[in-house]
Amino acid sequence: MDNVTIGRIFILTGLNEKNNNRVALFTLTLLYYCMILFFNLTIIMIIILDKNLHEPMYILLCSFCISALYGTAGFYPKFIFDLLSSSHVISYEACLLQAFVMYSSICSDLSILAVMAYDRYLAICRPLHYHSFMTKSRLSKMVCFSWITPLCIFSINIVMTSRLRLCTTNMKKILCVNWIIIKLACPDTNTFPNNIIAYFTIFLYVSHGFFVIWTYMHLIKTSVRSKDDRVKFMQTCVPHLASLTAFVSIIVIDFMSMRFGSTDLPQSLQNFISIEFLLIPPVLNPLIYGFKLTKIRHRILGFVHVQRK
Repeated sequence: MDNVTIGRIFILTGLNEKNNNRVALFTLTLLYYCMILFFNLTIIMIIILDKNLHEPMYILLCSFCISALYGTAGFYPKFIFDLLSSSHVISYEACLLQAFVMYSSICSDLSILAVMAYDRYLAICRPLHYHSFMTKSRLSKMVCFSWITPLCIFSINIVMTSRLRLCTTNMKKILCVNWIIIKLACPDTNTFPNNIIAYFTIFLYVSHGFFVIWTYMHLIKTSVRSKDDRVKFMQTCVPHLASLTAFVSIIVIDFMSMRFGSTDLPQSLQNFISIEFLLIPPVLNPLIYGFKLTKIRHRILGFVHVQRK
């Protein structure tokens, strides 16, 4: 029987194990989400309000922080509410929306990181052509590509998932994941089109990764030739490389766990793995860029100094 006709409700069983520290976890999660909002909004407002930061690298960083706010907004409010609720349910439509937000946010991040790598490649390896290549028009197109492509891909993905006939409504997670929804489909349901789109998406964004590797091969090769290029690499590329490494590592762990992970792991560990990308990058990225990028660090320190006066 089609689950849509039963009640259009998913039951999230990831929080159903006994937990005597719900209030403490609620408080910590709320504070952590406020910290994510504060750090990312601080970077965004500094870049928007300071015209000296209206450069490609900082505009891309602003877009990166907006993506973090977009992705976390799809998870934390619902999760915080669930921590104090006795029943953890989500409507069918809201579950699909949450899956859409999660996936499109991740892929938008990967696209923005790839564009950031291209920007650094031009700045260090092709400095004479940088301003002719990174025009406002081209930058706008790249930012739009970073957002519109994942939004379109996952709109199609979610629409196709919504057509599946599901045989159960129990999801052993604390958030909705498209791959898990597909696994709830009845045995006789055709999921082949969903798999085709999934593999196409994986191929597309893995190619982003190879592009980043290619740019960094050239960046490192160019940077070792002169002291000025090495300084520029350390100031602008190291934050990007640290952010990229952390993000990709977390996504790979999550992907491997979701596809091949053991169900014998403690539920709390499974929950942590499934939301790593919502825990670490949204806080780590603004901290890395805020402390390492000289212009942003000076703006923050200047603001703190003014407030002390």
